[in-house]
Parts: sequence; structure tokens; C-alpha cells
Amino acid sequence: MSDAQWAICERKAIMKIGFALPYLNNLAHQVDRAAEFAREAEKAGAASLWVGDRNFAAVNPKIGIGGVGDTTIPVEYRTAADPFVLLGVAAAATDRISLGTHVLIGPIYPPVQLARSLTTIDLVSGGRLIPGFGVGWSPEEFESANVDFARRGARMNELLDALELLWTVDPVEYHGRHLEVPLQHAPLKPVQKPRPPFYIGTASRVRSALQRVGERADGWLPACIVPVYVDADAVLAQRALIDGFAVAAGRDPAHIDTIMRVNVVEGTPLTQVSDVIKSLAERTGIDHFMVESMSLPHIDASMELVTEMTTLIQRG
Repeated sequence: MSDAQWAICERKAIMKIGFALPYLNNLAHQVDRAAEFAREAEKAGAASLWVGDRNFAAVNPKIGIGGVGDTTIPVEYRTAADPFVLLGVAAAATDRISLGTHVLIGPIYPPVQLARSLTTIDLVSGGRLIPGFGVGWSPEEFESANVDFARRGARMNELLDALELLWTVDPVEYHGRHLEVPLQHAPLKPVQKPRPPFYIGTASRVRSALQRVGERADGWLPACIVPVYVDADAVLAQRALIDGFAVAAGRDPAHIDTIMRVNVVEGTPLTQVSDVIKSLAERTGIDHFMVESMSLPHIDASMELVTEMTTLIQRG
């Protein structure tokens, strides 16, 4: 067997597959079964469980999910449960599975409160938190938080600085142009040392977002949509940019992990989803994928998805 074939076999052997917790759309109405879902996913062999962050969907949005020029927001985004509460429930209900955010809209949160919530989840879970952040795309969500949408990138950079200190220093203070952390006692720290890893999501080829990953992140959270948008070449090109930014910042790109979000369009056969994941793994080297189907009618259908997908992936 060639070295390349051995590498492919090894990648298949360590393939990790994760799933969204019941936080969105129809599933959000069944959050009382979130602990059951988390336990069953862990039993099925899932590697991770995830939440996203949708505060609300504006009735007349200035910008839609497609960015500037689009004013449409999917109906699935109209109902969303609290991501921090759900991660806490999942943490208490499981023993081994990783717990991630893909992604929290970082710039709308005060850093002290965000650090406290994530620290608590990391402590409850015994150090299983994967905190992922994004800058967001909905102006109305920023308006509701009284935060300047136009400065969200700069605010995100300062948020990472503030979290770094809040998770590693006691007493702690931070003074930036956009964020303030008054001098305070901060003895409660996460389990993970020196701190939980920073994962940053990017849904486009925006250079500044990729630069932030290369310069600041411990992990990258790209996304695809099966079957309408799957582009391994684009992923490789974006990763090359990230690696270049990392090198320029004096960082080793090999230390930047990647976890790919796989959004599934309603009605797509799971065999097709599995084939896409395996193909992306072989083309890109990514070995951790998170599957989300926003249109599922109820939590039992979501648990069936977990069982079927883990079986398909484990078959290799």
C-alpha cells in the first residue's frame, strides 16, 4: 500500500462526525429532550455536539443571509433556543463528547459575561468546550445589542484580546477602543489550559476574516451546503490564505485546526451527505465535520439522522 493510501486509511479511521443540538426551528420547541438527544448522540459515537447563535430574524431585514443585496432570511431562523443553556444541558448529560459553538456572534456580547458563561460550560463539561466565534451578518441583531455593526470586526479582535486575559489572568483588566473590562477579581478559570481554543468561523472569502483566523485562531470553522454548495478547491484556496497569514504572523499553520460545518438541504439523501463528507476529507485533509439539517420536523428525526450518519461514516 502506498504512503498516500495509508494516509487516506488513517484519515478514515480517525474521522470525527458531530451534530447540531436541538436549538433551531422545529427542534427548538423540543429542548426539553436536549439531554436525551445528547446522551443518544454520544452512545451512537458522535464526536461533538454544536449550537449556533440566532438571536432573532428581522421581519424586514436590511441584509439577509446571502449578504449585501439579499434581504431574505430562512424561516428556519425564526425560532432559536439559548445556546449557552443548551450546551450546559449537554455538558451535564454526557461524559466524553466535545461541545462547540458554530458560531457565537462574538461582537454583540460583553466580554465579562461571555467569558463567565463559557468558563462555566467548560467546567461543567470537564474541559470539552470548543468555542467558535463569528462577526455576524444581521444589522438588526447588532442594533438590539446597541453595538455598531460597522465596527464588528474591530470589536471581535478586541473581544479575543479580552477573553485571553479573562481566561488567564487574575486580577484582570482590559482597555480597548471598543471594549472595557474594569480591574476585577477573576479566580474562576476554565479547565482547558492556558485557555479554551479560539475557533473562528468564515462563511465567505472575505480577506479580513481569513486573516483573523491565520493571525489569531486555534481553529477555523468553514461551511458547505449539501448539495448546492460544495467546493473543495475554494476550501483549499482559503486555507492557503490562512496559512500565509499565519506564517506572516510568526505562527505555525499546522497548529490551526479545521472543523467543517455541513448544512443539509431538506430531502437530501444521507448517503449523498456521507459521500460529500468523505470526498471533502480526502481532498482537503479535514477530519472533523459537523452536520446540521435545519428543516427536520422533530427531535426523533434528528436522532435518526445521528444514528444513520454515524453508521455511514464509520463504515468508511
